[in-house]
Amino acid sequence: MKKILNMIKNLIKKDKPYFVHESSCIDDNVEIGEGTKIWHFTHIMGNTKIGKNCSIGQNVTIGPHVIVGNNVKIQNNVSLYEGLIVEDDVFIGPSAVFTNVTNPRATISRKDEFKITLLKKGCSIGANATIICGNVIGEYALVGAGAVVTKDVDPHNIFIGNPAIYKGMICKCGKNYGKDYIVCDRCK
Repeated sequence: MKKILNMIKNLIKKDKPYFVHESSCIDDNVEIGEGTKIWHFTHIMGNTKIGKNCSIGQNVTIGPHVIVGNNVKIQNNVSLYEGLIVEDDVFIGPSAVFTNVTNPRATISRKDEFKITLLKKGCSIGANATIICGNVIGEYALVGAGAVVTKDVDPHNIFIGNPAIYKGMICKCGKNYGKDYIVCDRCK
């Protein structure tokens, strides 16, 4: 593990406080925070801001006009398009899908109809989940793998299924409390 960390440190160019794999494309007018790592075949479009200490996996597209907070982990094969705001400490699982228009058509431009989707601090989006635009995923909420979210998810809620429904409560530390959450016995 130490050897891998040293390799990553050596790959970070001296003039940039972050790492971008040589196969990735970073457009003009992109802000990338210190310690962030951007892996293979990723495209960061213009007017996008990515925070510090993020990990952006293989084959990810971000932007334009997307904001990603600090300590965000974006797994492989995810696209984050205009209208999405990602706060700090968010986890986005592999192949998660985010929309930005409710009624897309190939021959009609709907760019003036983009809806804002907000991923609040510490929430987790499972692999292959779909988040329909215009919704808020609350602080430390968990959207299960493969879920299709069609409405807001309250803080600390677990949502699963298609359409996604309430399943229980989850602590900031990740302990699942079912529907009986009061105070976490693990982290208080």
